[in-house]
Amino acid sequence: MCLGVPAQIKEIIDSDNQIAMVDLSGVAREVNIACVLDNTHQAQDLIDKWVLVHVGFALSVVDEEEAHKTLKILDEIGELSATMEDLDQGSR
Repeated sequence: MCLGVPAQIKEIIDSDNQIAMVDLSGVAREVNIACVLDNTHQAQDLIDKWVLVHVGFALSVVDEEEAHKTLKILDEIGELSATMEDLDQGSR
């Protein structure tokens, strides 16, 4: 399964190559922002905006509230997955 994960753009680190630094659940990552640049979103305008990131590319700008909801759901899925693994290991 492939997911886009919400991340917040913190700074533009290379305008020429359209690279930004994002905060991805507390981890700093470089991502390419070429897919989200247009007449509405110039590089500097994206600082502090939320984007969906997949394999190093920001695919779309997303609403901050939706980003937080998605991160909460992903966290819950991770907790559920860990619980299922613990239960599975306990039955062996």
